[in-house]
Amino acid sequence: MLNKYPLWKNLLLLVVVTIGVIYSLPNLYPDDHAVQISGSSASIKVDILAVDRAKEALKKAGITYKSAELLPKLPKSGLIRFADAETQLKAKEVVAETLGKNFVVALNLAPTTPEWLANLGASPMKLGLDLRGGVHFLMQVDMDTALNKRMTDTVAQIKDRLREEDVRYKRVQKTLESVSISFKTEALQESASSVLKKEFREFLVETNEEGLDFNVLLTLTEQAKKDIQDYAISQNLTSIRNRVNMLGVAEPVVQRQGATRIVIQIPGIQDAAAAKRVIGRAANLEFRLVDWEHPNFTGSRPPAGSEYLPLKDGGDVLLKKKVIVTGDRVVGAQSNYDENGRPQVNIDLDSRGGRLMNTVTRKHIKDRMAVVFIELTPEQVTEVVEGKKVVKTKMKTTYEVINVATIQSALGNSFRITGLDSPAEASELSLLLRAGALAAPMYFVEERTVGPSLGEENIKAGLSSLVMGFAIVMVFMIAYYKAFGIFANIALTVNLLLLIAVMSLIPGATLSLPGMAGIVLTVGMAVDANVLIFSRIKEELAAGSSTQAAIHGGFDRAFVTILDANITTLLVALILFIFGSGPVKGFSVTLSIGIITSMFTAIIGTRALINLFYGGNSQKKLSL
Repeated sequence: MLNKYPLWKNLLLLVVVTIGVIYSLPNLYPDDHAVQISGSSASIKVDILAVDRAKEALKKAGITYKSAELLPKLPKSGLIRFADAETQLKAKEVVAETLGKNFVVALNLAPTTPEWLANLGASPMKLGLDLRGGVHFLMQVDMDTALNKRMTDTVAQIKDRLREEDVRYKRVQKTLESVSISFKTEALQESASSVLKKEFREFLVETNEEGLDFNVLLTLTEQAKKDIQDYAISQNLTSIRNRVNMLGVAEPVVQRQGATRIVIQIPGIQDAAAAKRVIGRAANLEFRLVDWEHPNFTGSRPPAGSEYLPLKDGGDVLLKKKVIVTGDRVVGAQSNYDENGRPQVNIDLDSRGGRLMNTVTRKHIKDRMAVVFIELTPEQVTEVVEGKKVVKTKMKTTYEVINVATIQSALGNSFRITGLDSPAEASELSLLLRAGALAAPMYFVEERTVGPSLGEENIKAGLSSLVMGFAIVMVFMIAYYKAFGIFANIALTVNLLLLIAVMSLIPGATLSLPGMAGIVLTVGMAVDANVLIFSRIKEELAAGSSTQAAIHGGFDRAFVTILDANITTLLVALILFIFGSGPVKGFSVTLSIGIITSMFTAIIGTRALINLFYGGNSQKKLSL
């Protein structure tokens, strides 16, 4: 009994080990603190001139940087690397002030993986906030806009309800917290008050007289205002989580802070500028008809019910103010290309949105429909309050018509948007639509890099436990099993390399402190398999078997026991992954990968080494 592997099997083992070494190597290279520059929208590209302007500004400010480069990926962005976090923070302020509002300047952690490894697709494994840190955003939700939006919707509902009841009103006025409706007679006032008290219970309804007018005043209750704020925060949390998840970020933290703020922590993100642009973007779509009643109108003052809006490519277009549907009705959006190879976004509406679109377009075949892109951006405004100048942040609304097309047939739930500048713009628009519109716009009030959340001491303790556990196991194996212990230690080292390589290759895998605990447990389980094999070989030798027969019998008879033990552990790990939260999932992922790699190294790898030294020689005594 020769105990020899064929050449192809040895070569296969060599290839697997080589791959493990290559794809685990990037983890030896620490990240640089960096500032990333990108366009404020996907259509604005960063060129070498923007990077040069940033470099000049840093030189004037006396800030030293390690390197500056233009990243080739689309959309292009610039990256400037620094030696430490303190310099990074100073540089971010200087670069942001220099480049202005058309560019997003974000903090980042940039990899230092050598180019030859990066060309092979090798990258370091993702670390959680508890081990690596990342970027921290604190965002303020604009509650005034949320209240104003709610009051605008309420005014429309009140008008519709009064028309249904045939209660005629003179005028309707609104503020952020109240609606005032004027009537000609007291009878109309009483009728309206009765209807509104039943229908709009979130308002305190009162009546008063002012001159010749009989008024009904609806004022939001404190509870209603709180409910509106809670809804805005809740909806924004959902949208932000969707946007962060679509960026492919592992284990982000998105949570409420206080009454009007949201905290976002993203571990070690490699494109913080794109994240910042997408996370905080308050954008929506409106579908409106081009004014078909005045097709050749050229006057400066638009007709009643219509307005001029700017076209993306320049000029203006006269649109009806009435909106067919908004982006809130979008349930699906995918970017791809049309028949001419130009970028487009395929839109799917919900059932109500589909009905509204079908009803309107069926009546307006051969008329034109426009897609209006609406964006709210924060703007610093200086106001005088009690004789003092106060800087406030207010939201500026920008309208832009990105597409105008002739309605060829009645549209339904699905259609497409064309006229986009680039695939990147189409991809970003589809992401925003899929993630859901924000209930209220938000703006950044704080941005910084965060250190590991567990603290340096805890991280060092975790690493020390891993190193010490690994070292103690290796010493024990050599002392107890001699040469066979060395074979087991080599297999154990390869197992660790393979585990790290697999963790680096899986896009969604993130190593946290619980994951490190899973690695420590894997080390013990990997050695346990070798202990079973070596004990079985000893039993075979004690029973009088030859060295070759003992090796063969030891591996074959221990295999079933090892397989049973590892399958049951793997099932438990899968259950933890399915039902566990973030830290538990991190533990289960490393444990599952470790079980599979340890089975490979403990059975196949160890046997290959033993075959290499003892295979084919029945006279050689085993060092066991």
